[in-house]
This record gives sequence, C-alpha cells and structure tokens, in this order.
Amino acid sequence: MRTSFLSRFGLPAILAFLVALLLSATPAHAGTPVLSVSVDKTTATPGSDVTLTLTLTNPHDTPAQFVYESIQPTYATTLNTGLKYAFSSCGGNVTSCDTGATNGLVHHSVPVAAGATTTVTLTYTVGADSVCGNGARIDFYTYLYYEYANGTASDSGIFNVAGNEVVCA
Repeated sequence: MRTSFLSRFGLPAILAFLVALLLSATPAHAGTPVLSVSVDKTTATPGSDVTLTLTLTNPHDTPAQFVYESIQPTYATTLNTGLKYAFSSCGGNVTSCDTGATNGLVHHSVPVAAGATTTVTLTYTVGADSVCGNGARIDFYTYLYYEYANGTASDSGIFNVAGNEVVCA
C-alpha cells in the first residue's frame, strides 16, 4: 500500500511547526508593570475605614518620568446599589490625587529610578448605612500607565485590587 505525500510529511511538518512556535515564542517581557496591591483588612463594618496600598516597581533600566493610576469599582461592586463607600484620602509618593466618591486618580511622584519602587495609599470609608453581610463586597481594579526612556516608551496594565467583605457589626 502506497503512502500519500500528506501522510509521509504531514505529521512531521505539523510537529516541526509546533516546535518552531514554542521556540520562537516571545519571552516574558521585563517591561511589564509590576504592581503589588494590599488592603489593610479583609473585612470591614459599616462606618469603618479601609486603606489600599499600591506599590509600583519600575522594571526598566531607565527612570519612569510619568506615572498615572486610576482605581475603579468592579462591575460586581457597582451592581450592589446598597454598598456605600467613599474615598476620603490618599498619601504616599504622589504629586496629585483626586479622590472621587467611588474612584480615585493618582499621579505618582517622579522620576521613579530604574528598579526603584513608589507607593501610594488610598483610604475609603464604608458608609454607616451601607448594606452588609450576605456576600456584600467592595472590590476594585486599577489601570496603571507610565512612560520611561525619556518618554519614548510606555507601559500599562489593568490589575485587580482585592477589596473586602462588608460584614455587619
């Protein structure tokens, strides 16, 4: 029985193609923004304050000259209309900060040297009349954008920010 051209060369060609794809895959990009996020408490009660700490590490070999970060409630948080909270303050390495009712905008102090970190904190207060219990959660995400290499390059990313469960006192 004769083998066809496809059966003789098809499987080896497919395997060679897959190996080539694996070997040519772009390695992890060292320039991906490195952001660590922490919250000072995993549960909060109505009327209490919660502080988020956001620390950016500049992974590039040049200083970051511009760093912008926004923090927004997740979609699930916005769906629970009984959740009440408001950002009240920010601090750390910031040049400007705007704490809106349910979101925040931060401009980190710059330059951020290569390999250095910059940390900002945002505090919000859970409303005294907020719903609580039964899975009530306040969670966020943050959009981070920064420029480096004398403004000729930029990087950005969206990161989840673990919030907290609002429990009844």
